[in-house]
Amino acid sequence: MSPIHFFEKGSGQSVVLIHGFCEIGAMWEDFAQELSQSFHVLCPDLPGFGKSPLPKPQISLEETAVVLEEWMEAHSIHNPIIIGHSLGGYIALALLELMGNKIKGIGLFHSTAFADDAEKKEMRNRTIQFLKKFGAEKFVSSFVPPLFSEKHREEFADEIEKATQQARQSTLEGLIAFTEAMRDRKDRFEVLNNFQGPKLMIAGTEDGAVKIEASRQQKTAFTDYVELEGTGHMGMIEEKERTLALVRNFLIESI
Repeated sequence: MSPIHFFEKGSGQSVVLIHGFCEIGAMWEDFAQELSQSFHVLCPDLPGFGKSPLPKPQISLEETAVVLEEWMEAHSIHNPIIIGHSLGGYIALALLELMGNKIKGIGLFHSTAFADDAEKKEMRNRTIQFLKKFGAEKFVSSFVPPLFSEKHREEFADEIEKATQQARQSTLEGLIAFTEAMRDRKDRFEVLNNFQGPKLMIAGTEDGAVKIEASRQQKTAFTDYVELEGTGHMGMIEEKERTLALVRNFLIESI
């Protein structure tokens, strides 16, 4: 089993918060602190990010799900509620397909059950070329700020700098491997739609990475669907108090 670095807080119903691309588990620190008053919150670093090593040069989302399932079994994490941001949402859906009703609930934070379309696949290929040519540092510096809506970038300059510092804990190998894994992932809308447990989607109307139109096409699959007006890809920072309340309420309703 590939070692997974993580931190945990609190006790009770297990809640696994999965970070996105170019992020680490520590991005959830504020959420974990608040939610741990009522829940057992666990925040792993995905392989190739933070302190979790990438087991091999190429890794699929399905293989990542198996690694996380083994990690949960090793730490007696049963019937978790899994919430993932962006890439973390793709992995949450792969876990849902793998584990089925062993998962109590699922939340997608600026993520999608759809596969990449041709335009997005081409963008992933350009990202891989850029990473191989210029390296992780140059990529990270240009990648993080546009995740925030343009109108919020000045206001959240400190948070953008913190997110950039955390992104620098991504390995070049991890960035390439997961760009390929995201490009090649399959559509899991039916997996999501057929799941009978509670399902949350939080979407941003100004999200440049997951278009709001795609989120709206999936809204009927969710028991809770929320749009954040004027928010980019980082609602947990751009609208922290509101999204924290949304997640807390979803968790309370799910148990």
